[in-house]
Amino acid sequence: MARYVFITGGVVSSLGKGLASAALGALLQARGFSVRLRKLDPYLNVDPGTMSPFEHGEVFVTDDGAETDLDLGHYERFTGVAARMTDSVSSGRIYSTVLEKERRGDYLGKTIQVVPHVTNEIKEFLKVGDDEVDFMLCEIGGTVGDIEGLPFFEAIRQFSHDKPRGDCIFMHLTLLPYLAASGELKTKPTQHSVKELQSIGIAPDILVCRSEHPIPDKEREKIALFCNVRPDAVVAAYDLNSIYEAPLAYHAQGLDQAVLDAFNISPAPQPDLSKWEDVQDRINNPEGAVNVAIVGKYTQLEDACKSIKEALTHGGMSNRVKVNVEWVDAEIFDHEDAAPHLAGFHAILVPGGFGERGTEGKIKAAQFARERKVPYLGICLGMQMAVIEAARNLSNVADAGSEEFDHEAGKKRFTPVVYHLKEWVQGNHRVRRNEDDDKGGTMRLGAYNATLNPDSLVAKIYGSTAIEERHRHRYEVDIQFREQLEEKGLLFSGMSPDGRLPEIVEVKDHPWFIGVQFHPELKSRPFTPHEIFISFIDAAIKNKKLNS
Repeated sequence: MARYVFITGGVVSSLGKGLASAALGALLQARGFSVRLRKLDPYLNVDPGTMSPFEHGEVFVTDDGAETDLDLGHYERFTGVAARMTDSVSSGRIYSTVLEKERRGDYLGKTIQVVPHVTNEIKEFLKVGDDEVDFMLCEIGGTVGDIEGLPFFEAIRQFSHDKPRGDCIFMHLTLLPYLAASGELKTKPTQHSVKELQSIGIAPDILVCRSEHPIPDKEREKIALFCNVRPDAVVAAYDLNSIYEAPLAYHAQGLDQAVLDAFNISPAPQPDLSKWEDVQDRINNPEGAVNVAIVGKYTQLEDACKSIKEALTHGGMSNRVKVNVEWVDAEIFDHEDAAPHLAGFHAILVPGGFGERGTEGKIKAAQFARERKVPYLGICLGMQMAVIEAARNLSNVADAGSEEFDHEAGKKRFTPVVYHLKEWVQGNHRVRRNEDDDKGGTMRLGAYNATLNPDSLVAKIYGSTAIEERHRHRYEVDIQFREQLEEKGLLFSGMSPDGRLPEIVEVKDHPWFIGVQFHPELKSRPFTPHEIFISFIDAAIKNKKLNS
């Protein structure tokens, strides 16, 4: 049976609970233990799939088709353990399940209450798979004291008493603010946060304190005294140059040892951190740099394309170069020439997205990359924009566009080179969708196979003609245009196994121009970078040398 570590946060949000959880998971793995990480989010959305990227950052998709919080991306990148649908839950999903059971009559006419019915549902979620791993790390979203988070805190309190003594511990992240005027770290916010946690029946075993400055022994002892934890269980979390320094930094501060001590695991296996030492070395000692432009419309919030940025970093690490990423607002190109804005970059990436806003700019970015022989990677919508650009400028379909934009405008304006995907094969059955279906959870989601043209660039990159990648889309390039586009220099180099859905396109007479309908960034790891991103950064390096 698994031991449980519950990670909570206080004082302010966005302290880095997800990163701390992921780093702890990596450290426990380095000691030979198996881990699984979970995220419990208090918001009432059923999943993040319909939430604005500006509000919540990117949606991370799992192999089994769950739309989850971006923290699950951290979990996968740090541990290499593929997340599942059962690793993410929101209040919305919990309440939906409870209400469905009530409608079916499962509760036999009882009055439905937060305690015990909602809390029991949360506990059932926590139990899933607890016989598969040594440690289950469960992060509670938000901060202690949030009204919507109370059912989760109550559930983990009950859960810790349901399990045998010593099988659950609580780790609490707080902020230690620094007052420059007095030159002091203030411990009072942490004290109040712990007091709030204790008031609902949870006593933290470990405190992780975010601080911009070193924590003096005096303050550490003060925190331990007033928060009722051991001094060696007060762990400092300092700001880092890179998130991939976190495992080594937390190990240096004794986080993994504090967790093992809390579980009375002694003697514990010594950690093998060579993998993370290599990662840190590649980050801190690059042998050059390349500049990559990400042309999109969510440029104000980097978390909207979090996995892409990290995958570019991984590709850079593999090639021993630093990747300088610049976010370029695609809407600028609606009224300005793209060339002056893109001329200095060694490669261009156009990410996914929804809606028509900014798409004409993305099309211009694809045209610039194709005509100037600049390495181009189009992901999801980025691939569709590349195909539309080719249809307009190479195949004389002047009004080429996407059905998505016509649906959004409520009138027909384009020849639909990209259409609404109404059916596809998933496993052994055929999935069907209508245009008026609910938005949430109705896309082509999760891992699907693709077959590659053996003579294509992508087959060379993957070293195989059979691949599996994760998808998240409801619009698809129309196969009817394949023949006329291939005559003009486009190559449909990857197709679904039934040959009906285009998965990858390339430009034939181009050093590196690839569009993929899937999201390769979701499967990239710092210690196993994705093949597409390794090759993309390599192409950027070659382009830099060619033009230097």
